[in-house]
Amino acid sequence: MKTCSRLMRFFNLIGQEKIAWSLRRLHCPVDRAALVLEVGSGGNPYPRANVLLDAYQETRERHWEPLVHDRPTVLAFGEKLPFRDKAFDFVIAAHVLEHTPDPQKFLAELQRVAYAGYIETPDAFMERINPYKDHRLEVTLRDDGLVIRKKLAWVVDAELVELYEQRAKLIVSQKLIPEHPADFHIRYYWKDKINFLVINSAVDSSWNPVDIQRPNELVDGIKQTVRTGLLTFIRLIFSQSRRNKHIDLLELLLCPKCRGEKLVRQKDQIVCEGCKTSYGVKQNVFVMQPREPGMLEQ
Repeated sequence: MKTCSRLMRFFNLIGQEKIAWSLRRLHCPVDRAALVLEVGSGGNPYPRANVLLDAYQETRERHWEPLVHDRPTVLAFGEKLPFRDKAFDFVIAAHVLEHTPDPQKFLAELQRVAYAGYIETPDAFMERINPYKDHRLEVTLRDDGLVIRKKLAWVVDAELVELYEQRAKLIVSQKLIPEHPADFHIRYYWKDKINFLVINSAVDSSWNPVDIQRPNELVDGIKQTVRTGLLTFIRLIFSQSRRNKHIDLLELLLCPKCRGEKLVRQKDQIVCEGCKTSYGVKQNVFVMQPREPGMLEQ
């Protein structure tokens, strides 16, 4: 499976790693007929994804960036995907694995619903020195497989972080990482099976994140407006927009409660004919989970 496009290889060859890195989002090693799911699509989904899934309409974990639902979109958790077995040819999970407290279940679900896929996370070294308040795992690559360490708290080594912030953070975060982003992240393509090892599976990483208050007003200056417009344009050009409009989600979904596949749409809800559980639909987003703070109203 090709991990880089020709353009990515070209820009890496001439020393333009930042450009090569940005182009990775346009690289998806499947043919045009493949059906692609993105788990954790958030506010900037991959253009090639045909179906989007995220856990929340809005959340601090993506800094309250609005959810993009410009194609068939489902709200559900990655540890319990509401899709039929092998419903997709390919699944993208970029910057979402590190958020789960149950990596075994999350990865099992990716393998259940798709034949192949792509995983991207910060590398464990970057996570250790520059931890994120919502990240529950440290992930790295060894011998063509993922090595995962569950975090007891959002900061694993407070002394190391303090030393880093005092002496090196400015140059690492503002120069080294931006100039060499691939060295501080992991990119993992898999087919048929995800090779991974959780080295401390007994650790409970379901701790409550550090409280971060939502700002009264989200800053939306000229730079953010230009960025949003550019990303929207890129998705419009590179997405399978015409095809996506005709995807019937009911043919892909199953009931998260009873795992039944007979689902029917009744106005603004989806009803499982097996267990009679109903799920909400709003703004054409299928809410395939119980109500939680931040989710769309049913």
